[in-house]
Amino acid sequence: MTTVELTKENFDRTVSDNPFVLIDFWAGWCRPCLQFAPVYEKAAEANPDLVFGKVDTEAQQELAAAFGITSIPTLMIVRDQVAVFAQPGALPEAALTDLITQARALDMDEVRAKIAAAGEERG
Repeated sequence: MTTVELTKENFDRTVSDNPFVLIDFWAGWCRPCLQFAPVYEKAAEANPDLVFGKVDTEAQQELAAAFGITSIPTLMIVRDQVAVFAQPGALPEAALTDLITQARALDMDEVRAKIAAAGEERG
């Protein structure tokens, strides 16, 4: 699958309609972003069952601000509407492949239980 351009108009729907979404926050002037793009595209082709989205932080400043994106590229993974990974920096192909494997292996019931427990501790 090729990547999908995410905007404030389609972001919520994309994340809620798909159980596994990878999001690349990038900008056209960002050299590391441009170097990461082919790695991201290759991962998208290798994982056609997942949604790979891209947020152009220049065109979608509100969306980038909503997620507190201060450094690009930033990769985010959302599983079952829960952000399970967010980190700035371009990843090499092997690291991205490993990250996708780890995210696939997550027990989302366990993740939600940990989030709930952390919320109760703060509450």
